[in-house]
Amino acid sequence: MKKNTRYNLLIALTYSVTLIGGMFFGYKFLKDQGYNFQKVTYVADNNAQKVNEILHIINKNYVDEVNADSLNNLPIDSLLHKLDPHSIYLPPAKANEFAETLNGNFEGIGIEYYILNDTLLVTNVIKDGPAFLAGIKQGDRIIKIDTIAVSGQALPREQMIGKIKGKKGTAVKLTIVHPGSTLATVFTVKRARVVVSSIDASYMLNNEVGYVRISKFGSETDRDFVESIKSLKTAGMKKLVLDLRDNGGGYLTAATGLANQILEENKLIVYTEGKHEPRTDYVATGGGEFEDGKLVVLINENTASASEILAGAVQDLNRGLIIGRRSFGKGLVQEQFPFVDGSALNLTIARYYTPSGRSIQKSYKDGYKAYQEEIENRFNDGELTSKRFVKKDSVKGRFAAGGIQPDIYVKMDTMGYNKCYTTLASKKILFDFVYDVLASRYSAPFIEQNLATFNVSDADYKDLLKYIQNRNVVVDQKQLALAKPLILNDMKVLLCKYHLGDAGYYKALNLSDAMVKQALTSLQ
Repeated sequence: MKKNTRYNLLIALTYSVTLIGGMFFGYKFLKDQGYNFQKVTYVADNNAQKVNEILHIINKNYVDEVNADSLNNLPIDSLLHKLDPHSIYLPPAKANEFAETLNGNFEGIGIEYYILNDTLLVTNVIKDGPAFLAGIKQGDRIIKIDTIAVSGQALPREQMIGKIKGKKGTAVKLTIVHPGSTLATVFTVKRARVVVSSIDASYMLNNEVGYVRISKFGSETDRDFVESIKSLKTAGMKKLVLDLRDNGGGYLTAATGLANQILEENKLIVYTEGKHEPRTDYVATGGGEFEDGKLVVLINENTASASEILAGAVQDLNRGLIIGRRSFGKGLVQEQFPFVDGSALNLTIARYYTPSGRSIQKSYKDGYKAYQEEIENRFNDGELTSKRFVKKDSVKGRFAAGGIQPDIYVKMDTMGYNKCYTTLASKKILFDFVYDVLASRYSAPFIEQNLATFNVSDADYKDLLKYIQNRNVVVDQKQLALAKPLILNDMKVLLCKYHLGDAGYYKALNLSDAMVKQALTSLQ
């Protein structure tokens, strides 16, 4: 397992094992993730005809010049592989699944749950959502969905999720056992649209610095951002830390809408351009809630697409500091071309460029070859008067790395990340222990009042060691000792997430976060 920062690993683990039950996300990408939909449906009676149609579409729409002859007589997947990593062919089933994801599914009952010992443990209930109004509470265990028993059945995760999801207006029966009880209660919950803010956390880091965490750009992100800024300004905010780490993108309109809140009028945010697509500029309208005030944007290697657009605009326009590590480098725009049999082609048609003209997309070629190609192009365009290539070892892919390079680099913190820790993480031992044992030992009011000072006790840690032993997990004691500080902090952070939600999770995480500390120092 690759080492990473405590921040990245906890985020990844939390959102990979915390299942979002029949509610938000739906995670529509829109144009910047890059998907537009052609209204024309292409007719192809057989595979050969479809290949010819795809070649025609590529010649007419692809972002770059293509040698069509080199693509002839290749299978569909092989010919697309010659283009770029994001141009793909989707068979009918995949195309339908993809369309559902893009359309978004915000209908459900409004709970988050975690599979603990083959039982669905409710870890969060969205206020005023269907489950909340029905009386379902955090800590409840779902043992049956409609007539299907799920407790102790070791069902695949996908089956458990699918049984709770459903269309608005339909009902689902949940048999639930409340904490501390052995009696089962049946709840009938009617699915509905659940409204959830796309802001993961918004609070004051100190008397004048606000913090806003956004992990995706949804349809309401820019509006939610405005509400957060207004609230933080009321609390005294004069400076802002905008956290876009692990933000994989989302709506272009949400990213540009948020940019409108922090950039002056008529400032170029981003532009798109391709061989067959004329340049399109996206310009700030001005009049935003945070046009002044010092700004820091946090990014890392998982910051991509729409979030890179925003970070690139802030950097190019000298609106604020970018702190962290180089972003992912996803700057290609795709358009979807459907076929009559239900399949579809997602084809790259343009690239995103920052205001200064930098391409966000990282190279998907060999680093040195991309470097040589770029030097050749710049020479032919008259930008360079001589073609001097540096040694291959000196390039190391940096020239054509793409993404957004931060103004201030903060290296990965790998302290405590060893085989012992990754074993516990991969087997979900810490999550299981926190949700199974620790959650009942600490109350939400206690954690909220003592968040900055409380720590998991030595007694709790000893019980964790027993829990590990009972799970028959063998660990190296020396490595365990080295990982102990990390493990203790992880348990605290997970406790905060369980009792205080995402806001509490980030508050706890940020107490020891190197990038947040650097941001506060820079804002001084």
